[in-house]
Amino acid sequence: MSRVTIVLVALVGILAGALGYSVADRPQPQTDTATVQAMIEEALSAYDARRASEPPVTQAAAIDPEVINPMIESYLMGDPKILQRMSVALDTTLRAEERVQAGSAIATMHDAIFNAPDQVVLGNPEGDVTLVEFFDYNCGYCRTALPDMATLLADDPNLRIVLKEFPILSNESIDAARIGVLVGQSDVDYWDFHEALFTSRGQVDKAAALAAASSLGLSPVSLELEMGTEKVAEVIQNSYEIAQALNITGTPTYIIGNEIIPGAIGVDELRSRIANMRACGETQCDG
Repeated sequence: MSRVTIVLVALVGILAGALGYSVADRPQPQTDTATVQAMIEEALSAYDARRASEPPVTQAAAIDPEVINPMIESYLMGDPKILQRMSVALDTTLRAEERVQAGSAIATMHDAIFNAPDQVVLGNPEGDVTLVEFFDYNCGYCRTALPDMATLLADDPNLRIVLKEFPILSNESIDAARIGVLVGQSDVDYWDFHEALFTSRGQVDKAAALAAASSLGLSPVSLELEMGTEKVAEVIQNSYEIAQALNITGTPTYIIGNEIIPGAIGVDELRSRIANMRACGETQCDG
């Protein structure tokens, strides 16, 4: 019985006593406000005293592991595919959460990713789908992925490709990237320079980058003088800032729509995501 119930019971008792007399022989009222208050307090004190004397409510008995563990094991052994379904469900949930987080981060840095000044744009500048690649000239996986990019450029006239210099493997990579930024800002075909470095032998460094640029008609002396300028550093710094915001830590890493795609996934997978972007505006279409 709660304290509220005790109060109500006390009030009912008081009223019942008062109504027990007939109208003719009813005495003068004996129960004033102070008396009523005292009676209620007495009832509540008695309730609290009784509750205090009662033993505390015991917690539910702990589940005995020796009982429950065999039951769980028996259940899972009866249908071992439960664990597989759980793993698939967990993977689906985590991937969905990652897509949401990536989409939010990409939206925040949309212009820096897709429309930064002085970035290298290949293919159709007005293409209906943009593929962004972060790369390092000394990345072996980027080298093996070069034919994928060449195939997409040749086969998809409506694809826009943005290349982001992301030198993370060595100081030599940074030097090559600095030269690459200058080549991208020149009038020569950047793809020729890009292809030349990724098909060259040995480590790609300043000398290799200057040689490739020189073969396209650019002055190696001018390039070496300009490679340390602030405008070159800003382009590479932009890539670093985007990578930090999107948690990009390796190369190659692609961005298509609202998806960050780490690793060289192959031309067929890239084609599939590009096709989905055109079909439903997402890299993965429902159904």
